[in-house]
Amino acid sequence: MGFDIPSEYGYVILVLPATWIVLTILAMNVMKARKKYKVEYPNLYSNNHNFNCVQRAHQNTLENLTFFIMFLLAGGLQFPKLCAASGVLYLISRLVYAYGYYTGDPAKRNYGAFGYIGLMTLIVCTVITGLNMLGWV
Repeated sequence: MGFDIPSEYGYVILVLPATWIVLTILAMNVMKARKKYKVEYPNLYSNNHNFNCVQRAHQNTLENLTFFIMFLLAGGLQFPKLCAASGVLYLISRLVYAYGYYTGDPAKRNYGAFGYIGLMTLIVCTVITGLNMLGWV
């Protein structure tokens, strides 16, 4: 059994370098916070609340990265434009999440919660793609 990858899958592929850009921004912010709050490597966290907020924003994004990429690439096989748009929405939300967290008030990270719309869309697209490939839908 074979299948064709739609030409629009290029949109999905372009979300990958955008993902790297978002991760790089978050990593650079952690490096700046390490200098500002004098947190040396290999210490992952500090007694400084503000540093920990910056670190957690980056760490949480990394914790979810595998699932994001997996659902983006799989769901995009059948729904490339929808998945690419959902991926961009998710990435924007990660920046909003991080900058909310950087305020030192962890509740402000919830401003980025709209990204779950993008992530849930990717999950649904992946499930539908799998069901269609099996001929169940």
